[in-house]
Amino acid sequence: MESARLGTEYLAAGFPVDETIEVTRILGQGMARYVEATRTMAAHAFLQPGIDEHELARRYAAVAEGLLPRSAPWLDHVFRLHLMQALREDAVTREQLASGRVEDARPTAVAFADLVGFTALGESVQIEELTGVAGRLAALAERVVSGPVHVVKQIGDAVMLVSPEVDPMLEAVLELIDAADGDDDCPPLRAGVAYGPAINRWGDWYGSTVNVASRLTERARPASVLATEAVREQSGDGYTWSSAGPKKLKGLSSPLKTFRVRRGDAGA
Repeated sequence: MESARLGTEYLAAGFPVDETIEVTRILGQGMARYVEATRTMAAHAFLQPGIDEHELARRYAAVAEGLLPRSAPWLDHVFRLHLMQALREDAVTREQLASGRVEDARPTAVAFADLVGFTALGESVQIEELTGVAGRLAALAERVVSGPVHVVKQIGDAVMLVSPEVDPMLEAVLELIDAADGDDDCPPLRAGVAYGPAINRWGDWYGSTVNVASRLTERARPASVLATEAVREQSGDGYTWSSAGPKKLKGLSSPLKTFRVRRGDAGA
């Protein structure tokens, strides 16, 4: 009944019904992943050789009794941090104020970075070690990436990043490549970066810019960053660019001019 009352208050605030349902779906998916991760963590912490079901249940119950009262304040704290950061970086243009609507598409730098040889690695190592490698990528991304660049999601052996500006994105992917190169427990990374209109829908991003960035990543060399001409044109000083030639990418009718980028003198 309390949940129903909260839902009614949401709608009374003026939010559309269909969008409220979509946001609730996103919340459910995120919470389901959080619960599953917590369950896995608890199993790793309390499962021991020879333990019986009664003792395991007792330990689970003790953890639940201790954590449940703290869960709501903790989740509220994390939500507030993310909300404040999102509001800080949100920008409403004069045109949007005049029209009373937020534009669907906005110029965005999109990048993907994936682990080179991850599929082949799965044939030679245990699944537990493979998931550890993927987790290592997520940890590197969270350590290296900072605003205005954001980690959108991890898809297996790849992470997706977005930024309203090109230079912070280039810095992020180059630093991520360097971080993986200096980590003995992580295979080399490669990245693809595109710039153009993209649409943010319920926390995910869509559009041809996203598709191009993903396809470029597949064509990049290990420990390198492959970018479009639009990225090069929007970038500032401090980078060295070299032509990577036209690339025929799936979904595009004609080859796309591409460039490799690294740190260096602007006049190089």
